[in-house]
Amino acid sequence: MDVAEILFCALMVVIIVVSLLSNVLVLVCFLYNPEIRRQAPGLFTLNLTCCNVLLSVSNMPLTLAGVVSAAQPGGDALCQTAGFLETFLSTSSMLSMAALSIDRWVAVVFPLRYHSRMRHRDALLVLGYAWTHSASFSTAAACLSLVGYHRVFASCTLLVSPGAHVSGRAQLVAFTVLFHACTFLLSCVVLCVTYLKVLKVARVHCKRIDVITMQTLVLLVDIHPSVRERCLEEQRRRKQRATKKISTFIGTFMICFTPYVITRLVELFPAAHVPPRWALFSKLLFYSKAACDPFVYSLLRRQYRQTCADLLNRLLKPSSHRRGNGTPHRHGNRIPAAD
Repeated sequence: MDVAEILFCALMVVIIVVSLLSNVLVLVCFLYNPEIRRQAPGLFTLNLTCCNVLLSVSNMPLTLAGVVSAAQPGGDALCQTAGFLETFLSTSSMLSMAALSIDRWVAVVFPLRYHSRMRHRDALLVLGYAWTHSASFSTAAACLSLVGYHRVFASCTLLVSPGAHVSGRAQLVAFTVLFHACTFLLSCVVLCVTYLKVLKVARVHCKRIDVITMQTLVLLVDIHPSVRERCLEEQRRRKQRATKKISTFIGTFMICFTPYVITRLVELFPAAHVPPRWALFSKLLFYSKAACDPFVYSLLRRQYRQTCADLLNRLLKPSSHRRGNGTPHRHGNRIPAAD
């Protein structure tokens, strides 16, 4: 292995470890906190987390083994299974992110009707569509024999054998374009439209709050300068907070998925040549989304942080909980504060 492959392997190990630890922590928080389980978007987060865990224990180690051994890891049956899982899990995770963005849009734009529009039954219907969508493309790729070991990407993914007929390559081109249009492009459009609408509403609310704040500061002429400065500082932070969150949601999606998708589309041209190092780098970015998602969608939220703190207190002070003689946990019935 050269230096680039060694660096790729080291980064891949880091991504696998971070992805497993962070996603398992999200699952633990989901099981521990009943308030998280009662919320409909928790099902989308649960589906996204399960997809990331499965991707971390199946496809990532096989890709790492392919780079280390410079050959296909395992037999054809294992490769077919890995290719099926990658198509299914990546599609399901993208659609879960799109569902989370729709949930935020409904919560912000229609706050009074949110609980009637986004119930557990509605969330299960959305997940049912996501699983059907994912299974359809995965099964179609397997039935059309479009899954194999791709040496450039060192992974089992969409591929047509070099000796295949012209019709086989045409099938791969049509399927790849349709697949990425119905997964990546669809999810990207949904994320951008919904989150930009959320940002627009958030800015309108910020302007209203700013007007009230400025009117209050004008009336309170004898207010201490330090208090006035803190109010203005909070005003500036409020404007930046929504923009940072929206930028994080859309930015991580685009940065992690776009290079890999564009590379897979470019390689469809007969004269195109994808450099192996760039192929591995785009694959690394693709896998890194599984390590970013727990922090972007869960662990940095106040509700999950509080749950992690409660779990840590239970682990560090088990005797105090035993002395409570089964006293109900006060935080479990508290309505979670907004992030």
